[in-house]
Amino acid sequence: MQRRISRELKALSVLALSLALNGCIGFGGIAPKGSMLPANTLATDEAIQSAAKDANWPKAQWWHAYGDPQLDEWISLAVQGSPTMAMAAARVRQARAMAGVAESAESLQINADSTLKRHNWPSDQFYGPGALDNSTTWDNNAALGFSFALDLWGRESNATEQAVDMAHMSVAEGRQAQLELQNNVIRAYIQLSLHYAQLDIVESTLHQQEQILDLAQKRLDGGIGTHFEVSQAQAPLPEIHRQIDAQEEEIALTRNQLSALAGKGPGEGARLKRPTLALATALKLPSSLPAELLGQRPDVVASRWEVAAQARGIDVAHAGFYPNVDLVGSIGFMATGGSALGFLTGKKLNYNVGPAISLPIFDGGRLRSELGVASGGYDMAVAKYNQTLVTALKGISDQLIKRESMEKQQVFAAESVQAAQKTYDIAVVAFQRGLTDYLNVLNAQTLLFKQQQIQQQVQAARLSAHAELVTALGGGLGAGNDVPRDDRYVPDKPPAVMALFNH
Repeated sequence: MQRRISRELKALSVLALSLALNGCIGFGGIAPKGSMLPANTLATDEAIQSAAKDANWPKAQWWHAYGDPQLDEWISLAVQGSPTMAMAAARVRQARAMAGVAESAESLQINADSTLKRHNWPSDQFYGPGALDNSTTWDNNAALGFSFALDLWGRESNATEQAVDMAHMSVAEGRQAQLELQNNVIRAYIQLSLHYAQLDIVESTLHQQEQILDLAQKRLDGGIGTHFEVSQAQAPLPEIHRQIDAQEEEIALTRNQLSALAGKGPGEGARLKRPTLALATALKLPSSLPAELLGQRPDVVASRWEVAAQARGIDVAHAGFYPNVDLVGSIGFMATGGSALGFLTGKKLNYNVGPAISLPIFDGGRLRSELGVASGGYDMAVAKYNQTLVTALKGISDQLIKRESMEKQQVFAAESVQAAQKTYDIAVVAFQRGLTDYLNVLNAQTLLFKQQQIQQQVQAARLSAHAELVTALGGGLGAGNDVPRDDRYVPDKPPAVMALFNH
């Protein structure tokens, strides 16, 4: 009889295992399709290939090249006090904490549970508690339960790695936020310097115009001038005063902008003095620019970590298709009846330990959908990385082209100012000697004023182009020192043994 029962149990076990294996959910046909662009294979234009080879790669504090201590101080204030940086730092802390949560699942889990309660047992002739019928007793227990994930298929370890990769991505995104903040401060500071320079030009123009008015009045008083000339000399004065007020307004607004970037109130910007950086400052180019150096850009590094994290997400989704085995157990005391603490005696000790096995068979398509989500997320991350890489190369090329153009424009602008100054000086001398009328002086002055403004704008654009180029190259933050290994960008292949559970 016992042998017959044993044979029947064996047959039932084989049947159950066969059904389980045949019913096991498969992931066939679901796989990512994206592939990362190798940076070295992207074609680069002449601007990148011919970049200066004797210059230096951006340093961490590359803005020191502008030679303005106040700029150095203001960037430090911005990095320390900006709400943008505070949010970036909070995201990093949050991501690291989430990685800790994921990692905890790989460790032994121990939980304590205890209950002390009075229990009134009912009286029931069919389902009653027997000897406890119609009595009230203590029904107490205390136990320590534990579980440990054996993680045979790497689900927990891959989930941990995915969370760690996301934390690395948050760090890179924080560096990108820092780089953008530094760039915004520098650009605003260059504009502040430009407004001061243009204010100088307008004030110089006002001084010149007042001298011309004085000269016209003296010519009128000497009988060699006309009231019309005096009126012509007076006419531009209100417009020049308006331009002075407009430049002072721009200076005040730019101070407010710098205060906001630093996370300060408008009053903080009032202490900003005139920038001492020279708009004609000579600045070195970064070193030669092979495409692989794009890896120093924080946004490229963040995209790499995102790809690595999504690859681990696919591994986590794959592991969900296979049997999960955990080691579980408990040890504790329990008793029904006796004193309140009587259950803590050695006679009441009990324990259990063993494996807990679960295997998905039918789930309505949930696991396949989760794998599809993970695969789609991986393809999106790869496409984002590729787009970031292409955009980065474009940005570097754009700034190199702009920088080279600004160098040429600066020379032409200086020549134009010299020519306009010479024309103006000749017109003033001729007007003093009565050889020309005031209209020629006014035209020469207007041309000089315009060329001086253009020169300052070209010089400011040149400094801004340098800042944009260094930013496009990663700003010397060294983000490329923290990148995933090459083998982490693709999902792991499921072990061969897993094929037994997949069709």
